[in-house]
Amino acid sequence: MAILGLQLQQRFPVLTAVCYSRLISATIHAPAVASVSSLSCKLKKWNNGGRLPRRLVVGLGASFWAQYMNMAGNSKSFIASARLKGAVEQALQNVEWPEQFPFKDEDFQRFDDFNSPFRTSDSMFYEAPRFVTHIDDAAIAALTKYYSEVFPPSNTPGVSILDMCSSWVSHFPKGYKQERVVGMGMNEEELKRNPVLTEYVVQDLNLKPKLPFEDNSFDVITNVVSVDYLTKPLDVFKEMCRILKPGGLAIMSFSNRCFWTKAISIWTSTGDTDHALIVGSYFHYAGGFEPPQAVDISPNPGRSDPMYIVYSRKLSTA
Repeated sequence: MAILGLQLQQRFPVLTAVCYSRLISATIHAPAVASVSSLSCKLKKWNNGGRLPRRLVVGLGASFWAQYMNMAGNSKSFIASARLKGAVEQALQNVEWPEQFPFKDEDFQRFDDFNSPFRTSDSMFYEAPRFVTHIDDAAIAALTKYYSEVFPPSNTPGVSILDMCSSWVSHFPKGYKQERVVGMGMNEEELKRNPVLTEYVVQDLNLKPKLPFEDNSFDVITNVVSVDYLTKPLDVFKEMCRILKPGGLAIMSFSNRCFWTKAISIWTSTGDTDHALIVGSYFHYAGGFEPPQAVDISPNPGRSDPMYIVYSRKLSTA
C-alpha cells in the first residue's frame, strides 16, 4: 500500500518558465510546465524587496507530502510526467491519506494575488467573453466520449446536471439533453450561448463557494479544466457533496494547460500525476465521497493535449 507522497522533481513553478516578454500576455492559455529541463527562459526575479514572491516557491503541501513519503521509507515515486503510461491512473490507488489536509493557505495563492504590473481581478479577467476552447479537438473528443459512457441516458426523467465553471460549450455528447442542466460560470455572455444549458448562474466560486442549490439536487457535477483555479477547493467540494444526490457522480477533468496567472500555486508548481493527487485530496478531505479514482483519457499522448479525469460518487449514506 503506497503512502501518499507528491514526489516532486527539483523544479520551479511555471512562472519560471515564462520570460518577461511573455508576461505581458497573461491571458494566454499556456501549458502548466513544471520541469527545470523544460524552462525556455532563465529565472527572472521580481523586484520584491530582494525576496521572491510566494508564487515562485513550490507549494508547502507538496513539500509536506514528499517529506512524509521519505520519512516512511517508501521509495515508490510518481514522477509528474504525462509520458509515463498509467502514472496518473495509479496515483490514487491505495493511498494512505495524512490525517489532516496537508496544504496551506499559501498553496492556494496565485500570481495575480501579488502586486504586480500584470495583476487583474477575477471579475476583470473574465469580463470579456472568450468564445474559444481551451483544449484541442482531440482532447475534447476524448472528454465527450467519456461523458457518453458515464452520463445517465439522454432525456432520463428527473435527472439534473450541474456544469461547474461552465462556458459557452460544455463538451457534452451531441444532442444530449436532460430536463435540468445548470451552468455556473463567470461570464454571462458565454453561458447564454451554451446550447445544452436549461438555466445558468453567474458566480465567482473563489468569493462565494456556497452553491445556491438545495440539498440532494443533482445527479452529476462536471468541471472542465477549471479545478486548478479554485482557491477554496474544500469549501466547494463540501458544497458539491451537499447538493449531489446520494450516489451522484462528480467528474473533474483537467489537462496540462491553464491561465497560469489564475491557477493556484500548488498546481503550477507540480505536474500531471501530482494534479490527480491534489484533486483526489479535495474529494477525500471534503468528506462524504467514495475513494476518488483517476482515469487517463489522453487521446494521442505526446501529440495532442493530455486529458485526465478524477471522479468520485457521493456516499449513499452521506
